Amino acid sequence: MKRTDDFEQSRHHLKNLTNEQLYERFWSLTEKIVEPIVDLAYTHTSPAIERSVALRMGFSSLEAKPLVEYGAKWNLLGKGIGNVILTYADLKKIDYLEAGAELAKGIGWDKVVEKMKSGEKNA
Repeated sequence: MKRTDDFEQSRHHLKNLTNEQLYERFWSLTEKIVEPIVDLAYTHTSPAIERSVALRMGFSSLEAKPLVEYGAKWNLLGKGIGNVILTYADLKKIDYLEAGAELAKGIGWDKVVEKMKSGEKNA
């Protein structure tokens, strides 16, 4: 079977566009394609992403793992583990690294859950 060449027909709506117009059209279409993925990233997370956040905040992998496990246990991963840690640090008026170390040991989750759940409409 021979494939019919429909290149001329397919490009008909593009042939009179300048390079600049083609460039703009490309990026406009790319934004439309990527938009659902970006929206999903804003509303969904995963333990791997949250561990990565904790690591980038300066926590060791030995601290990041329990932080995320406790965050999942207390249903706070959707709030973002970095946000949880900073909220707890603010509550206790301590450095965020110290707050994360406490949370990694299982200390303070009841307090941070109460604070984050009470402000849920604003979160």
